[in-house]
Amino acid sequence: MATAKLSCLPTSCIPAKGHRNSSNYRIRIKCAGIADPSGIPAPMGQKTEYKDGWFEKAFMSLFARKMEKFASGGESKKGFWDWDYESFVDVSKRVMIGRNRQQQQEVVREVLLSMLPPGAPAQFRKLFPPTKWAEEFNASLTVPFFHWLVGPSEVIEVEVNGEKQRSGVRITKCRYLENSGCVGMCVNMCKIPTQDFFTNEFGLPLTMNPNFEDMSCEMIYGQVPPPFEEDPASKQSCYATFCSMAKPSSDVCHKLKI
Repeated sequence: MATAKLSCLPTSCIPAKGHRNSSNYRIRIKCAGIADPSGIPAPMGQKTEYKDGWFEKAFMSLFARKMEKFASGGESKKGFWDWDYESFVDVSKRVMIGRNRQQQQEVVREVLLSMLPPGAPAQFRKLFPPTKWAEEFNASLTVPFFHWLVGPSEVIEVEVNGEKQRSGVRITKCRYLENSGCVGMCVNMCKIPTQDFFTNEFGLPLTMNPNFEDMSCEMIYGQVPPPFEEDPASKQSCYATFCSMAKPSSDVCHKLKI
């Protein structure tokens, strides 16, 4: 039995290639999480308080510093460990200023590519061709490694091409959407560029289905995302009470129209 343990929660069970019983291989990552002892995100309309550790802060800083190069207002004087989640979200908002939907998505693509060593996408395609095992493996990795960005999540069973498999991830209440309160930021700065990056750069199809009623989200590895015009998220209206950039009179978020 092969067991790998890293220091960070929630626990993610990752199936090992060649093992019929996925419980034979586990990676445990314990991350700092929600401050409330219950570990449950706050109800809709209230902001969840998180207790971030060095693992989360490192990712916040890495992404924020890369994104800040594209943000309006120039680069700040923040040190590496001075970034927190609020300042990370603020950088995302500043990236949106003066850019249309496609340009915002392109910035995220450039930032993601800049985080990887040369040739990484090609290597990923070799290591993780679009098979059931690769899809389930990446779903398992998502739970601990995306925790800093989206909050608590769990691997779930989904149907892909008529076959049931555990390549889905259900995000309880997305931290990015909760903190930004912005539908356009969710779709343009997270959903679409993440889908496109996995599907087109890594060759592993991914569809993300945010639920704007409760801020949860479902990620399905192995499912090809629909064209933007056919995606229900493209027709979502603004959060009139949460978003400072909202236009309540519009039936669709104005950030999704341009």
